[in-house]
Amino acid sequence: MKDLFDLTGKVALVTGGTHGIGLAIGLLLAKAGAKVCVNDLQDDKLQSCRESFNKEGLDVFTLKFDVTDEDDVDKGISLIEKSIGSIDILVNNAGIIKRIPILEMEITDYKQVIDVDLVAPFIISKRVAPKMIEKRSGKIINICSMMSVYGRNTVSAYASAKGGLKLLTQNMTCEWAKYNIQINGIGPGYIATSQTAPIRENGHPFNDLVMTRTPAGRWGEPEDVANAALFLASKASDFVNGHILFVDGGILANFGYVKGENDL
Repeated sequence: MKDLFDLTGKVALVTGGTHGIGLAIGLLLAKAGAKVCVNDLQDDKLQSCRESFNKEGLDVFTLKFDVTDEDDVDKGISLIEKSIGSIDILVNNAGIIKRIPILEMEITDYKQVIDVDLVAPFIISKRVAPKMIEKRSGKIINICSMMSVYGRNTVSAYASAKGGLKLLTQNMTCEWAKYNIQINGIGPGYIATSQTAPIRENGHPFNDLVMTRTPAGRWGEPEDVANAALFLASKASDFVNGHILFVDGGILANFGYVKGENDL
């Protein structure tokens, strides 16, 4: 059974994987035997990432490159290929969100979110896929969102990008599945990270909303998402393709409109 999830010798790149969900994914892939690479643009975040891996007795290859810059991506991935080997597992995790009402959002802000959350996965996947095609083996995991399938107030750019990423995942599948490459997405629900800490306090309206609407009755943990990523990165998912795996405690099954809550 353990062979199904054994990633020994595999090279994995987790973009923006220095904290939160991305860090949890990188740590678990490393524990499964993968040689994990993590990129970011900030030295302090890369240092913190290395410290997190070291605490677990794990190695990580960190490097700086801009996921939205095609030339920078090429240089970064070329360095990985030269230093460690061609990428077997790509996790397109880097992303941003800007909570701004549509009428107040500047076009530059909208485009920035689209570039990071949708264009970057296209750039990186396009750079990585030829080697996977050559080897007739590969895994691409796109971190989507519940906003891949529905919208909410103030997240028009994010939802546009994540909805597009869902369809990009499916289109990659249509073109690359014949080469034994599995391309799937993960749609995290509301996850307990440092970024959500302020709204997870008891009595906060959004915390009450999440706790009320999530059938599992709790916020998710980064490790919950990492477990799904391990499945999609492993042999266990070799016939799973073009799928978005929602790790949300069942909230999508229960997320209807209630008057007075839609604006939270």
